[in-house]
Amino acid sequence: MRWPDFRLPADRADAADAFRQAWERCATERVELACAGGRGRTGTALACIAVLDGVPPKEAVAYVREHYSRHAVETPWQRKFVERQA
Repeated sequence: MRWPDFRLPADRADAADAFRQAWERCATERVELACAGGRGRTGTALACIAVLDGVPPKEAVAYVREHYSRHAVETPWQRKFVERQA
């Protein structure tokens, strides 16, 4: 998906669909998410998937920072994007 570094996905509906597919597929197969640095976009995607799995949106960034990387989700707008994934 088109997602510039330090920004948000270019197409939010496309991103939501990709997150949902990754979440559904990880029940039966290995799924990999990656960006250049492995923190901002990857962390944001992981937080959005955590929301799909039941983590409250306002807690998802903290969850990913605790279980993946304390540097995950790098910008304020990425945090807001996650919080709006209800």
